[in-house]
Amino acid sequence: MTADGKTAGFMALPGGEEDRREVFARSLADVLRLLGIEVAAEPEPEPGPGPEPADGLTWERRARAALRKVWRDGVVLSEEAFDALVKAAVHDPNPSFNRQFVEPALNAFGHRRVQAALLAYLRTGTDPERAGAARAWYWSALTLEMPRVRAEHPAPADEGTKVLKEWREAALREFVRNEHVDVRRCILPLLRLRKSSYPAELHDLVDEAVATARSHPDEYIRHRVEHQVGD
Repeated sequence: MTADGKTAGFMALPGGEEDRREVFARSLADVLRLLGIEVAAEPEPEPGPGPEPADGLTWERRARAALRKVWRDGVVLSEEAFDALVKAAVHDPNPSFNRQFVEPALNAFGHRRVQAALLAYLRTGTDPERAGAARAWYWSALTLEMPRVRAEHPAPADEGTKVLKEWREAALREFVRNEHVDVRRCILPLLRLRKSSYPAELHDLVDEAVATARSHPDEYIRHRVEHQVGD
């Protein structure tokens, strides 16, 4: 799915190069706490010969399974839960599983608010957060299909059209400005590389983005830009 909600034929968003597992685990724990979900920690391994200690992923898998059940059963989300869900989506190192946080936030709080929060991470976050915001943005145009996930204080329905325009321009500027390879990898699939998608004052920046991607040392970026320019 593209940023405007259309299905994309090529969307291999890479995972983050930094190990964000620890910060994600804290974010995931915050979401569980706010929802009143308890997922027991892994027991300490017995000393002596035997299987290798668990790598921590077992707890994460059980936590994700518990969240899926909550979304299916229905829940009323507090204001505090909004920030926790967006933070978990941004820090989730898995570019497919982060949907588990974006989708309920969209259903409870609306497209505009979720997209505005991701835009703020893109503009002011750390480089790993900027990359994570781009990965989470991929899901931010989903249709609302969780009617039982609601906000404690619902806002009027919205489409987030203004935020979408701001995201496109901010992402273009960030791609050109920021040399962090993971940021560029994650932003590039979301970029429109036609000048007609931007105001006249950004047309030169589109050319610069294409040139930067074509000459980039990273193979994924070089391959991806040719796919997009060729569309």
